[in-house]
Amino acid sequence: MADENNSIIRVENVSMRFRMANDRVTSIKEMVTKMLKRQVEYKDFWALKNVSFDVKRGEVIGLIGRNGAGKSTLLKAILGEIPHTGEITFLDMKENSKKKIKIGYVPQSINVERHMPTTVYDMFASYISDVPVCFKKDKKIYDEIKEHLKLFGAEKLIDKGIGNLSGGELQRVLLAIATKPLPNLLILDEPVSGIDVNGIKDFYEIINRLKTKYDMSIILVSHDLELVRKYADKVILLDKEILKEGTPENVFNSFEFKKRFGEIVS
Repeated sequence: MADENNSIIRVENVSMRFRMANDRVTSIKEMVTKMLKRQVEYKDFWALKNVSFDVKRGEVIGLIGRNGAGKSTLLKAILGEIPHTGEITFLDMKENSKKKIKIGYVPQSINVERHMPTTVYDMFASYISDVPVCFKKDKKIYDEIKEHLKLFGAEKLIDKGIGNLSGGELQRVLLAIATKPLPNLLILDEPVSGIDVNGIKDFYEIINRLKTKYDMSIILVSHDLELVRKYADKVILLDKEILKEGTPENVFNSFEFKKRFGEIVS
């Protein structure tokens, strides 16, 4: 476990399992018949199993694993979107007591209609204000949003239609929204999927700046292992349960990692 006095989140023995019929049936009628006769055999399937780790203040954790390893399920558990056993505790760094923290979340992508009239201002304002965006622009809110977008080099996008943004531009806007107000924890779920090389570099430079300037804790899920190696302080290899945890080099050189991903050449 991490140093308690520097941890903002403690995940303890988090598990999630469900039961599925283990029988092969060829029709609904056959399934119903077996159920009525209590002949159906069930098997437990684990989505997560006894996952435990701490997140330190100002730490970037790279969460890796093959498809179906439980990465997205774990993120949903931390976000409070799904039921689970075990505990996820948010801590006060000074007193080591429970507290409510702010969490920012950047999804892998959002569905955007190419011709939708909604602008960056409209979408952003809908998140931070109770005033309907169909009303006249509020200059104070407009200036506040534009100032915050500057942190991400996206202030010139404020009047641009969401449907006209490139992949990199959209992710910068989503990142800006997720960090207004500044969160204690930022969760990034495959944040650079579909972004070109220059966009990826710019995105992670922003992430590094957030970590350094605001001492922000970050959980990063990514299939790009080289980026995880470069930007993560700690890596967690997940396959329903934690197989390996440690520095990027320790995890990447481990038997558990090589068994699943092979050798990664620098």
